[in-house]
Amino acid sequence: MSKILIRGAKVLGGEPQDVLIDGETIAAVGTGLSAEGAEVVEADGKVLLPGLVDLHTHLREPGREDSETVLTGTRAAASGGFTSVFAMANTFPVADTAGVVEQVWRLGREYGYCDVQPIGAVTVGLEGRKLAELGAMHDSAAGVTVFSDDGKCVDDAVIMRRALEYVKAFGGVVAQHAQEPRLTEGAQMNEGVVSAELGLGGWPAVAEESIIARDVLLAEHVGSRLHICHLSTAGSVEIVRWAKSRGIQVTAEVCPHHLLLTEEMVRTYNPVYKVNPPLRTERDVHALREALADGTIDIVATDHAPHPHEDKDCEWGAAAMGMVGLETALSVVQETMVETGLLDWVGVADRMSAAPARIGRATGHGRPVAPGEPANLTLVDTAYRGEVDPAGFASRSRNTPYEGRELPGRVTHTWLRGKATLMDGKLT
Repeated sequence: MSKILIRGAKVLGGEPQDVLIDGETIAAVGTGLSAEGAEVVEADGKVLLPGLVDLHTHLREPGREDSETVLTGTRAAASGGFTSVFAMANTFPVADTAGVVEQVWRLGREYGYCDVQPIGAVTVGLEGRKLAELGAMHDSAAGVTVFSDDGKCVDDAVIMRRALEYVKAFGGVVAQHAQEPRLTEGAQMNEGVVSAELGLGGWPAVAEESIIARDVLLAEHVGSRLHICHLSTAGSVEIVRWAKSRGIQVTAEVCPHHLLLTEEMVRTYNPVYKVNPPLRTERDVHALREALADGTIDIVATDHAPHPHEDKDCEWGAAAMGMVGLETALSVVQETMVETGLLDWVGVADRMSAAPARIGRATGHGRPVAPGEPANLTLVDTAYRGEVDPAGFASRSRNTPYEGRELPGRVTHTWLRGKATLMDGKLT
C-alpha cells in the first residue's frame, strides 16, 4: 500500500503539522515526519479537515440521469471535499424497496468517488399513504439507517408516528421535509413583503414550523430519533431549541444557500434562486447562522439538487426547485461562518463531518485526524478567493446561484481511505 506524507498542514486550523498516511489509515501526526518512498504533498499551511459528510444529496440515479448520476454526483462531492454522501430517495423508481436501495449502494461501490449511503423512502412511492419496507431496507446490503420522503412532507401524523416507532427498533432516524402542503399550495417564494410586491404565491414560515412542532412532540411521545431537513426560518430554530431543552432526540440541518442568500434575490426572477424551502429574510439568515454556531442546528447539508438546463432556463413559475451545492458548500460556510467569527475550523469539522456521520451512522467517516483513524481527509486552501464558474463543475448540472460570485476557499485534495480522489484541484 502507498504512503503519503502531507507536510505542513494546519490540522483543523491549528499549528502546521505533518500527517502520514499508510495505506487506508493515518499512521502518524506530528512535526518533522518523514517516510521513505512516500509521496509528499506540500500543504503550505492549508487547512486539513476530516472528509466532509453530506446527509442530504440528490444523485438522481436511477431515472433522472440527465440531471446527475452516481458517478458525476460523487465526482462533484470529491471536488467539494466530501468522502461520504447520503443519496435521497426521490429517484425513478423511488428508493422504497430493498432492491432499489441496493442498486444505488452498488452503483456507489462501483463508480463512487466517495462512499454512497442510500436514504430509504418513508412511504411507498413518496405518496404518504403507506409505510415503505423500512425494515427490509435496513436489513439489505445497503444497511439503510436514514429514511425520508424529501421533496414531499410526511404530513399524515399517524404515518409519521408509525415511521418513528418502526425505525426506533434498529436505531434509525426519520428525516422530515417540513412543509405543510395545504399551506403551500401554489407557493413560489417566501411569503412576505417581497412576494406581495412581485405578485408571487407566498410560502409562509408557519408551513415549516407547524410540521416541526408536531413532529418533535411525536418524537418525544415515541422516544425516537427525528431529523429536520433544510431548516430555514427563525421560528423553526426556536422550536428545535425548545425541543432539545426537553431532551427530545431531534437534530436539524441548514443548507449553505440559506446561510447566505435571501428572498431579495428573487426580484431578478432568475429561476436559479427558486428552491424548496424558499430563500427567506435577512432576519432568518442571521438566526440560522447563530443557531449553527451554538449547536441548535447540528449540521450543514447541501441539498444538492441538480436539474438539466431546460428545467431552469424558463419562466419562474414553470422552473424546477433546487440548486447544486456540493462543490461550493465549504466556501459558503467559510464566508458565512468562519470569516464572520461564528465558527472556527474545529466547528466546521464538527458540523460538516463528525455530526452528520454520527446522525447517519456513517462508519469510518467524521473521525479525528489522528493515528489509527481512516484516512478520509480533505485539504483546503483557505486563502484562495475566486469567482464561481459552473463550466468547471464536475456535476452534470449547472444550476448554481453563485455563478460569477466571488467566494473564499478551494478544496485542493481529497482522500478516501488513503486514495486520492482529488489532487491539486483535479479529479484523479
